[in-house]
Amino acid sequence: MRGLKTAAIVSMVAMIAACAHEPRSIGAATMLPDGTIQMQLRAEGPGGTIGDAMFTYPPNHPQYAEMLAHVGGLSPGETKDVPPWPD
Repeated sequence: MRGLKTAAIVSMVAMIAACAHEPRSIGAATMLPDGTIQMQLRAEGPGGTIGDAMFTYPPNHPQYAEMLAHVGGLSPGETKDVPPWPD
């Protein structure tokens, strides 16, 4: 029984460690009063490389629906975390 508990604990620690390396959020998305989505995003790479970018998607932008769906919908004035895109 002790070996089973130890294996379960080691497995849980490994899962937590794996999750710790993948960010839960890569930035924030805000919907402006006119429906425009602004995304302030950050990427971090090896060697301390950091990149920040601001993207703006007005309602008529070809990727507007995709960005809105990615953040799980937004209402004017609302801000949500932006999850990483799947690889």
